[in-house]
Amino acid sequence: MNVAAGCCPFELPSDSRTDHEAALPQSHFVQVPHINQLFSWDCGLACVLMALTTVGIKGYSIQNLVELCSTTRFSYYTVTFGANPNYSGETYYKEHLPSDLVRVDKLFQKAVEAGINILCRSISKEEISRWILSGKYIVIALVDLYKLSRSWVGDVIIPGFHDNDSEYTGHYVVICGYDAEADEFEIRDPASSRKHDRVSSKSLEEARKSFGTDEDLLVISVDENRKQNYPIL
Repeated sequence: MNVAAGCCPFELPSDSRTDHEAALPQSHFVQVPHINQLFSWDCGLACVLMALTTVGIKGYSIQNLVELCSTTRFSYYTVTFGANPNYSGETYYKEHLPSDLVRVDKLFQKAVEAGINILCRSISKEEISRWILSGKYIVIALVDLYKLSRSWVGDVIIPGFHDNDSEYTGHYVVICGYDAEADEFEIRDPASSRKHDRVSSKSLEEARKSFGTDEDLLVISVDENRKQNYPIL
């Protein structure tokens, strides 16, 4: 479904290269605190809490994030508006997918009604790197944890995740830095024991564009001087 809903709450770097973009630094890293998830299912909430703390909303917990999330500081990107019925054969989804098809579609509709900016399109790694290098944004991404890095298995806390388990495992991480020379992104993984993680852009692309993710991205402005209600071009 190639549509956009709502108004873009801040100005993102253009998709086309300009003289201004050519002047972007070779690397940039936002100081994002590392927060571990509490259970196997709350990685997304832990990532949101990391983002909120980064933009100055502090002293809160995962439990009360729902009432804290602002609709004017982020944009949501996905290639599927609502739950994707094509995942019915995936072990990760099939147990809850029938009920989620209704529940998630209702949540999407409520999000649109609340003015949350939802854009249905694929985002390239070049776009993400420019957002990060601008120093104005961090990104929460849905990834396939298995594909993100098989070498991190010993550090994660997700039950049932093993070296020989190649099935899709949905997981959220925060993308907060990029090094153009190394072509690596810095991430905060709420399931990892490490405070800082680096991943190649190739590995990140494979993980976030894996079948099962819908390429879901939450782009969050960390710029206090961000423009409000910037129209979609």
